[in-house]
Amino acid sequence: MTPTQAPALRRVAAAALVGTTIEFYDFFIYGTAAALVFGQVFFPGLGTTGSLLAAFSVYAVAFLARPVGAVLFGHYGDRLGRKTTLVGSLLLMGVSTALVGLLPGYGAWGMWAPALLVVLRFCQGIGLGGEWGGAALLLAEHAPSGRRGRYGGYLQLGPCAGFFLANAVFLLLSEGLSREAFLAWGWRVPFLASAVLVAFGLFVRLKVAESPLFAEQPERPRVPVVELLRGHGREVVLGGLSIMVGYTVFYLTTTYALAHATVDLGLASGMVLGALLTGTAAKAGTVWLSAGWGDRYGRRLTLLVSTALTAGWSLLLFPLLETRSPALVAVALIGSMAVLGLHFGPIASYLPELFPTRLRYTGVALSYNLGGVVGGATAPLVATRLTAEYGTAVPVGWYAAGMGVVSLLALRALPETRGRDLATVRPGKLVAEAG
Repeated sequence: MTPTQAPALRRVAAAALVGTTIEFYDFFIYGTAAALVFGQVFFPGLGTTGSLLAAFSVYAVAFLARPVGAVLFGHYGDRLGRKTTLVGSLLLMGVSTALVGLLPGYGAWGMWAPALLVVLRFCQGIGLGGEWGGAALLLAEHAPSGRRGRYGGYLQLGPCAGFFLANAVFLLLSEGLSREAFLAWGWRVPFLASAVLVAFGLFVRLKVAESPLFAEQPERPRVPVVELLRGHGREVVLGGLSIMVGYTVFYLTTTYALAHATVDLGLASGMVLGALLTGTAAKAGTVWLSAGWGDRYGRRLTLLVSTALTAGWSLLLFPLLETRSPALVAVALIGSMAVLGLHFGPIASYLPELFPTRLRYTGVALSYNLGGVVGGATAPLVATRLTAEYGTAVPVGWYAAGMGVVSLLALRALPETRGRDLATVRPGKLVAEAG
């Protein structure tokens, strides 16, 4: 990397970090609001479990929309460019999030309120479906091959920062306002603040140069998703399954465990949110470590070890949580976030190395978001049902560990990609190298 290239790469890294932080902040504040207030605001009268299930069902809608966003934004990202497409995804997410903050509750609009919440949550999912893949490509296609994992780590810090920001805002509001004020208007503040964050994100993102690998492509695919599934369908499916356990354990930790601890176990929301914020800082540290390990030891090896650790920790998470001991609850949540950081660190470099440049946006976005649908969309719903059925959340850990076994098998079927030249990936090559 030459001295003239270094400033441009730093701008790309900053744009990826800022944009992804904002997108994930917008996405995560729904999960926190669903666990703390949405059941009462939009689904009153269904009982504690019923209202929580309804709020989590709307929560899952965004995951179902994410593959739609992956195909939609991937189509234009592979045909028109990464930079332009990322501006569109940021705008869609920001507008949808701000409108949630303006939406009246069930008491004012009746069934129209939850119906419009579903529509806006679907739009959030479409926006996020196009965000991560494009941001990962901008970094991967600018970075030198020997440091691709390290620069991918900048992107993976974005979800950490977004989650920390979302929960810090909710913690301040829930602790600083009365319960009545928080339910009446306080929960809306994090959603409305998104408009300011998105304006800043657009300012940063518009200054980034287009991916050089994309600019050098002699032709664009006519229908990227069709060509992708014909030549790389195996990599899409296995790539999605390989990261599935990370989604499962993350959303069980950050969304379901928050609801279970505060609603079922009677723990103070401030204490639980504080533990999650501390865990997010730990997650950022382990993201940075494992992103570098991917450059040094290999992406696949790092992912195999971290996936096994994530699956193992899921068996400890809920038994520790149900002790109701503040110290052990903190260990449960912080430990979970730390092992998740190890899992997510190499992903921003690993997935782009599975696909050729002409189809890379669609391939990365689709595999990443398929992992989210299978692993994240249903996890809070399954966990709520299992806890209601057995009277304890301990079986939820076995469910998560089972997802971990599937992710390990998928990784075993994929190849190591460290050091790969992104300009030379071809259909069928990855299958031959796997083992």
